[in-house]
Amino acid sequence: MLSAHEQRFLETQRVARLATADARGAPHVIPVCFAIADSTLYVAIDEKPKRPSATPLKRLRNIGENPAVAIVADRYDEDWTRLGWVMLQGRAEILTIGSEHARAQALLRARYAQLRAMNIEGLPVIAVRIERVLSWGDLSVDGLASPAGINQD
Repeated sequence: MLSAHEQRFLETQRVARLATADARGAPHVIPVCFAIADSTLYVAIDEKPKRPSATPLKRLRNIGENPAVAIVADRYDEDWTRLGWVMLQGRAEILTIGSEHARAQALLRARYAQLRAMNIEGLPVIAVRIERVLSWGDLSVDGLASPAGINQD
């Protein structure tokens, strides 16, 4: 589903933005750490305290009400010929146990050293089942050329 250029671009990005919406459609966008395997993007929930209450995170509540999500990873540069982004749209699931949960956490820990130092085994992982990929601009990585323009695979 992802082109080779889109895949390489995403692999070099350290943060993306996760957009969720509640049942009424009220949007919520936050930066997230992520890893991709096949046609699924995984988002880590880490052990940093987000709030003092035991209320689930807004992103998790939103996914429970409305699983349609979008993820955007982008590169900004003062040289606007280098601007580029990849957007993934799909349906999100919250994984709490099982082999896919463990595999996702292993992928995320391999990508982010900070997660290796945290006790995240009991925390959920968001699995975004990619349904649509959109991209635009310069997706080159390490000097590799990439066609510019919009790709609607």
